Amino acid sequence: MSGAAPPSLRGAALLAVFEREGYRPVEPAILQPADIFLDVSGEDLRKRMFMTQDAEGRDMCLRPDFTIPVCRDHLSQYRDGDIGAYAYLGPVFRMRSGESGEFLQAGIELLGRSDIEAADAEVLALTVEAVALAGLAAPQTRLGDVAVIRALVKALKVPPTPARRLMRAISAGKGAEAITAVASVAGTQGFAQPGLIAALQGQDPGAAKSFVEDILAIAGISSVGGRSAGDIAARFLAKASEQQSVPDEAQAILGRVLAVEGDPDHAAVQLRRIADEAGLDLSAELDAFEARTGFMAARGLDVGAMQFSAGFARNLDYYSSFIFELHDPAPGSPKPVAGGGRYDSLLSRLGAAAPVPAVGASIWLDRLNGRPA
Repeated sequence: MSGAAPPSLRGAALLAVFEREGYRPVEPAILQPADIFLDVSGEDLRKRMFMTQDAEGRDMCLRPDFTIPVCRDHLSQYRDGDIGAYAYLGPVFRMRSGESGEFLQAGIELLGRSDIEAADAEVLALTVEAVALAGLAAPQTRLGDVAVIRALVKALKVPPTPARRLMRAISAGKGAEAITAVASVAGTQGFAQPGLIAALQGQDPGAAKSFVEDILAIAGISSVGGRSAGDIAARFLAKASEQQSVPDEAQAILGRVLAVEGDPDHAAVQLRRIADEAGLDLSAELDAFEARTGFMAARGLDVGAMQFSAGFARNLDYYSSFIFELHDPAPGSPKPVAGGGRYDSLLSRLGAAAPVPAVGASIWLDRLNGRPA
């Protein structure tokens, strides 16, 4: 389109916005250890990464995003408690359906700030400003809060296995439909008899495995179909885990919460009402939610035009609380032009001695191409 700025010039203008706010430009190495991304994001990422090996035969990859490389570099240079504010612009490499596997990404990472809600609002406000500078003055803003859902699951005492299923289903974009993921698995097969399953539920995994192996030894069973007693014991434990059930009342409450949508102020009222009616204490998470909304408004963001959805999640499991995406409202633009959120547990997984507050955002410049800057 006539008048559109080249991606490099557009990205330079975005970097200038971030530098103005004290974010230091950085450029992590393009070649990165692959295992770090796979450990954090799961093996599903492998089929979307561009893989290679170094001279020692270790798996390497072209960086699929900037967040993990920026965090690794921060940890290599700074002591615990230091604050890092970083901006970046450069190519990332990830296989995407219908889009180029090499594309320019700009963004920011804010590490170590203890004023959590103010930092969240700052990152969102700067992302909105940068996207507007790139030609999208009125993006659709989608918000979510993983911490509220995790606190709800904990308050409802959802067992670990269905809780993991639920969070995976939400991350996969199933929204309120994710409630079906907590239904217990009906029936048993083979050696997994109901009485044994009931006896195993809630036991320490090591003790449970020894218990099953002892039963098999008493019965004179050493292997079945090529599986050892240890393999069979592991199967018993998996079945016991699957049989963890969630009461219908808890499922109903989860369904009500996951269906909450609206602007952040309206959503907070709905969430508090559901929690109060169910006798659940979500005050810490909802207080933080409302404080963040206040900081957003103080930053000049139009909170009333934003859309919060309790069932919304970004498909990365390291997010710990606030998440967002910016979308182009034009027809035929379903993919986000920017996205980010809070990931307080990530740096610990990368080797930090203690949790580090962290929030960031990325902008996909190729999805803004064609807009006049």
